[in-house]
Amino acid sequence: MYPQSSQKRSWTFANEAQLHAFRVEQNTKYIEEHRSEAPSPDNLENYFLTPAEESLLLKQYEIYLVEFCRRFEPTMPKCVIGTAFHYFKRFYLNNTPMDYHPKEILATCVFVACKVEEFNVSINQFVNNIKGDRNKATDIVLSNELLLIGQLNYYLTIHNPFRPIEGFLIDIKTRSNMQNPERLRPQIDSFIDSTFFTDACLLHTPSQIGLAAVLHAASKEQENLDSYVTDLLFVSAREKLPGLIDAVRKIRMLVKNYQQPDREKVKAIEKKLDKCRNQNNNPDSELYKERLRRLYTDEDDLPAEDGSFHIADVSSDASAMNISQ
Repeated sequence: MYPQSSQKRSWTFANEAQLHAFRVEQNTKYIEEHRSEAPSPDNLENYFLTPAEESLLLKQYEIYLVEFCRRFEPTMPKCVIGTAFHYFKRFYLNNTPMDYHPKEILATCVFVACKVEEFNVSINQFVNNIKGDRNKATDIVLSNELLLIGQLNYYLTIHNPFRPIEGFLIDIKTRSNMQNPERLRPQIDSFIDSTFFTDACLLHTPSQIGLAAVLHAASKEQENLDSYVTDLLFVSAREKLPGLIDAVRKIRMLVKNYQQPDREKVKAIEKKLDKCRNQNNNPDSELYKERLRRLYTDEDDLPAEDGSFHIADVSSDASAMNISQ
């Protein structure tokens, strides 16, 4: 399925340099559009986020994404977490955090992933897992849902590495001499969790990521699966072996080289973002509240300017917003 998928066709890229170029382009575009808002046009870096600062900020919010999903009730399947990560990374290839704050896009990515992976939770159940003003959280998630889906080009089906991993484990049990391959699972799960924080899902196929996880786990358990890969797995397609070995090596290097962001640096970036973010997309700004009022009501019947308007008030039936049905 993956070879014919939109994921391979539209959302798998050649190298990290290509991804970096996309992100720099979005950063530059935003600064050009908003440079008049800077106090000093000659010192834009002190007002707007740099690409490096955006990268650090998004790394921190990827950590928040995992934490949110792990404490979610009811327990969230792994496939939902993987799909949410895909959406989050895809969104910020086409957008900058200065335009759309990651704390708001994060929740929307998880909510849409729940729908796509058929983890059935209502919007009320979903926002009950969010601390703070839940009416406001409902507004933000539902107002960003169509935005997110559009930015994903409506390609919502995600191929995660979990199925390939199950296939590899079954094959290893059947055809290799390894004793109790199930003991690899903890290390496999840990490795896959680590890949979420890298760009592996934008650069490599699910089966390559899955095999990298299995080989990593085997090495941690003092097992050698080289003969399984060369003599059994690719015995009839040896011409593909060098490319596979290179991909596995690159995936393991991505995981090895990952560094958690410095929390103090992120705090400074967040303060900077509060000043330079697009107020049209800031739920706390009057510009945003006015845009929502006009979007969800008739001009002749606008609600009072008291800031109390909620999308949830327009329709109490959350399923009316479920466009995946």
